[in-house]
Amino acid sequence: MERASINESLRDLPTGNWMSHLPRALWDVPLCHLAIPGSHNTVTYCLDRNNRSPVDLTQPDMLQKLDKYMKPLIRPFVYKWAITQESSMKEQLDAGVRYCDLRIAHRPNDNSSDLYFYHGVYTTVTVETVLKEIREWLDAHPREVVILSFSHFLGLNQELHSLLIETIRKVFITKLCPKRETITLRNLWHLGYQVIVSYEHNILNRYDELWPHIPYWWANKCKAEALIEEFECRKQLGRPGGFFVTGINLTEDLKYICSHPTESLKDLVMSTYPALLEWVEAQCPGPSTRSINIVAGDFVTESQLVPTVIALNEHLLKWT
Repeated sequence: MERASINESLRDLPTGNWMSHLPRALWDVPLCHLAIPGSHNTVTYCLDRNNRSPVDLTQPDMLQKLDKYMKPLIRPFVYKWAITQESSMKEQLDAGVRYCDLRIAHRPNDNSSDLYFYHGVYTTVTVETVLKEIREWLDAHPREVVILSFSHFLGLNQELHSLLIETIRKVFITKLCPKRETITLRNLWHLGYQVIVSYEHNILNRYDELWPHIPYWWANKCKAEALIEEFECRKQLGRPGGFFVTGINLTEDLKYICSHPTESLKDLVMSTYPALLEWVEAQCPGPSTRSINIVAGDFVTESQLVPTVIALNEHLLKWT
């Protein structure tokens, strides 16, 4: 297998196997010090367009009522601003995404124990189906590592949490990496681990295979300049000690949506990517207090986010 030399740009690595093609000098760098591309709200490419599907219960009461009585008028707006990724799970992994933001829900009035993803509305595919897709992809890419962040858990009780965790264990089996202080690509490859699961619920303390919730820096801004200013302020306070995510995803508010009735979240995101990527290019991974680790965004396969983030690891080559 050919690997990048120090003189080659990491931006040009094959995205489907970029970890296995990293220069040997990066094999012993802790993963929490590497620059890793991720996707925000990873599974929104399959939101349920069936009108029988309700909007999710986190939405404002007014929106839920409008959707109930004026669905043909309201639902198109919900979709336009709820979809954050148009590419499938496999397509995102092939494109180089190695951090997945998985927001889990149990649909209301569902007598089954099936779990789904959600953002505005629920997905058509179950969590188990997507996890099996990830497992199949990992089997074909034995030296790639993914970080799966499970969070939000809308409508889950203790029994459903236990069922979800058993599903995770059943699907990934020996690929699950137990909690460790420091992990590198070299020792993950040696041990055969390919999956790091973070779980935003206190039930994680019962399982060696579940890592604590990974902090996600979310600026809650609809303009790139405001988002960048927010992150520069946070960097002054120092980065978390382990894994953490810088989410360059923009957040629209009701005022913005009403003043841009013909636009969509994708229009907003793609128009601001040049400014956001310019900021990302100026960042450095590593252990310093102002460094970055995982960088997640929306519509990642339609932008240059992934190669831009991977290329940041060239800074580490200079130090090693």
